[in-house]
Parts: sequence; C-alpha cells; structure tokens
Amino acid sequence: MSINTDNSRLLVAIMRDPGDWRILQQNGWYRIPVSSVNKWLKNKWPPQWIAFYHTRVFGPDKYTIQYYAKVKRIRETTRGKLFPREPENQKTSLRYYKISVEELQKLPRPIVSRRMRRIIFIPTTYERFNLAEEINDLYEGNSLEELIWRELKKHGIPAEREELIRGKSGNYFLDFAIYCHTGKLDVETDGDAWHSTKKRIASDDIRDNELETLGWRVLRFNSKQILDSMEDYCLPAITMNIKKLGGVKE
Repeated sequence: MSINTDNSRLLVAIMRDPGDWRILQQNGWYRIPVSSVNKWLKNKWPPQWIAFYHTRVFGPDKYTIQYYAKVKRIRETTRGKLFPREPENQKTSLRYYKISVEELQKLPRPIVSRRMRRIIFIPTTYERFNLAEEINDLYEGNSLEELIWRELKKHGIPAEREELIRGKSGNYFLDFAIYCHTGKLDVETDGDAWHSTKKRIASDDIRDNELETLGWRVLRFNSKQILDSMEDYCLPAITMNIKKLGGVKE
C-alpha cells in the first residue's frame, strides 16, 4: 500500500450480513447501534473513514478487509426509519447511527486475519490502515505496547492484539495473545503509574487468576523491563514460555 500521512480517524466495522453488504453497495450507507458506539468506541467517535471486515459468511472474502470509504455524514435514527417496510416489532424503536459513505474503494491487497479472528470494532487512523499488512497492525497501543509489537514482528512471533476473552467477572482484552500447541500465552505491558496502585494490583490479580483458570499463562512486563531489557529479559522470557507450551500454533 502507498504511504499516506493523513492522520484522520478510521473505523473498521464488521460486515456479517450479505443484506447489509447489498445496502452498502447499492444505497451507500451502513448502520451501527448507538449502544455499541457508547460501549466500545466512546471518545474514538466519529470516524472520517470506515472499512469493513468480512466474516465467514462471505466465502473467499472471509476474515479480510478489502473495502473502505470516506464517511459523508452520520446521523442518529431508528430502525423503523431505516427499514420503513419492515413490520413493526420490538426492534423498531432501536436507535442506530446511519453512516452514509462516498464510493467504496478496494484495497490493492486485502488486510488479512491470520487466525481468522472475531472482532468487535477497530478504531484506528487512516495512516495506520494504509500501512497495515495484517489485522493486528491496525491496533493503536501505547508506546510500550508498540515496542513489544515491533519486537514480536521482528522475531517472527505471531500474536493477536486486543484479543477479547470473556470471563465470569467480565470481558478482558489481552495486549498480546500467543497461541501455542499445548497452551496459550498472554503478554501484558504494565505502565508503572496505572498498574502500581493497590486497587489496580488487586484487579490484575483477579484478572490473571481468571485467565489462568481459562488456560492462559500470563506474563507481565513493566516499563523499565520493556525499555531497558527487551533483548536480554522480555524476549527470552516470551520465547522460553512459547517453547514450554510446545511452540507457536500457526
């Protein structure tokens, strides 16, 4: 892909219904529930661009991003107004953002999901989207996460960023999920200020215990370890644990 310095916001949305895809192609709009925006996107709304991640119902295009468009306008409305011919039902009053777009554009090469993963949304930038080779390149992390991600890529260690794991106590987004033959590895980057409070330490303990119950081995690295000891501590610890878990599962 060509490099573009445009730092405007881009949202990767899920395309899971062929009917919605036809509406987008023919009528130039897509819908997102207002409740989903409030839950998952918050201060990363609204986007200036939107791209579409096709799910498994799309056959050869599944688990790829191939199409994107510039957002023309966004307005809040109801399902009843979006689908006036639909008989009134309990969903008629549900509120949506109707996203009208300019002409769909196709990427010169698709952005692929190597593990055919499920996503919710990926808020990112147009620049990052323009440079991405695979779906994990789209995620925006803090500076520590970006350092880990670059090192994992440089050493050919495949990881899933922001992998959603549903537990009994809530949903957990893993910084880096590495799937191995005999287990699963969660690599976490702990910013010193955020993770050093008593409340946060207790929360991390509950989280780690639940993830370990679900079969995850958790590794945590603080700022000093990541900044000063990446090559002689962090990476060896990651690779040693991968080896103990039977190697990476492609």
